[in-house]
Amino acid sequence: MQRALPGARQHLGAILASASVVVKALCAVVLFLYLLSFAVDTGCLAVTPGYLFPPNFWIWTLATHGLMEQHVWDVAISLTTVVVAGRLLEPLWGALELLIFFSVVNVSVGLLGAFAYLLTYMASFNLVYLFTVRIHGALGFLGGVLVALKQTMGDCVVLRVPQVRVSVMPMLLLALLLLLRLATLLQSPALASYGFGLLSSWVYLRFYQRHSRGRGDMADHFAFATFFPEILQPVVGLLANLVHGLLVKVKICQKTVKRYDVGAPSSITISLPGTDPQDAERRRQLALKALNERLKRVEDQSVWPSMDDDEEESGAKVDSPLPSDKAPTPPGKGAAPESSLITFEAAPSTL
Repeated sequence: MQRALPGARQHLGAILASASVVVKALCAVVLFLYLLSFAVDTGCLAVTPGYLFPPNFWIWTLATHGLMEQHVWDVAISLTTVVVAGRLLEPLWGALELLIFFSVVNVSVGLLGAFAYLLTYMASFNLVYLFTVRIHGALGFLGGVLVALKQTMGDCVVLRVPQVRVSVMPMLLLALLLLLRLATLLQSPALASYGFGLLSSWVYLRFYQRHSRGRGDMADHFAFATFFPEILQPVVGLLANLVHGLLVKVKICQKTVKRYDVGAPSSITISLPGTDPQDAERRRQLALKALNERLKRVEDQSVWPSMDDDEEESGAKVDSPLPSDKAPTPPGKGAAPESSLITFEAAPSTL
């Protein structure tokens, strides 16, 4: 353990040294607030549903609750999430877009979580849901990062045995947190933060994120139904389309815009907002690679006759001596052996 700590420190130091100002600032604030919790009560930095809404209006907690941690393992999860986002998402988006994504997810988690507990209080009239529950931590942003990784590199394999891809990680972690909650090993605000982080990040990336090709990502592999198992995708897709149609009518979401490129005489290209040609080419190459590997496995399992063996057999038949056309030798008389010597006769003399 003592030998591993210096190596881990050096590795973490190297990562932070190459990180951007946004990643360094977020990590520094997390560490500062954790150390500050030993001196003063930092509960005023977490979202408390009873204090967020009127007449108190603790609006600042929407910006601080995602950076406040109370345990060292929570600090480790928070720092790891921020560093992973900086290493994998920041090169694609930029530091400013990463900061916007962090702010959107955390503010949405705070608002949705507080509103959910307010509805729970209205149904149960239990003041615990208003003034005792505290929403804080990086689990909401962790859910957002996993959704963003599903969007950008969902085909990457996390574990080989059993095979687990990045695309299934958001719902897999949600199922794990749900089991921990049922076993009373996890508090409900943590599960709510992660769930609302998944939802808010998907809505933002699907409909509102700005980039060079417009706004949002309407690719089929990033549809809401793809987060669920294949057996549930038709039902979830139907419900999602109904909700989307309702949101379009109230002008919260926009319709899917299709662009037809008829410039090329041989084909018609249909492009959707948010679909990147490089991403499409990468997925095409991965599909071709998977198809080639599958065909190779099928060829290895099947036994096909060899063409070389057939050629050798036919060659053996051609090279075999043909039956002799000479008359058969009568019995009792041996065949005279042919002489291998060449004799010359003297030519007759001329007059």
